[in-house]
Amino acid sequence: MKNKSEVGVIADAMLEKKAQDVVSLDLTKIGTAIADHFVICHADSTTQVVAISDYVEEMMEKEYGRSVLRKQGRENAFWIILDYSDIVVHIFKTDQRLFYRLEDLWADAVKTTYSDSQDN
Repeated sequence: MKNKSEVGVIADAMLEKKAQDVVSLDLTKIGTAIADHFVICHADSTTQVVAISDYVEEMMEKEYGRSVLRKQGRENAFWIILDYSDIVVHIFKTDQRLFYRLEDLWADAVKTTYSDSQDN
């Protein structure tokens, strides 16, 4: 069932766990970027942030056989980062996302927004 891109699988996993404002940033045309894609979302509680993170990991392993290379932030769950080398996943607690505003920092990137009603 590899008809979805890895970014699409990540976005769907986030939405499945009720993540809010799910977006991906295509950084391939930005020469200084550390990855090809960022996938970003937020949730209102640290419990939900952890649940989203766990489900993204589970679905990437299931659909693509990919394990996360590095992860950070699970201990406080304000901002969990999952590093898949070419894709970096950012799962924020709502107030932290508003504070760091990653999309503004990478405003030159092509942005895609995902929602439950989308049929990817």
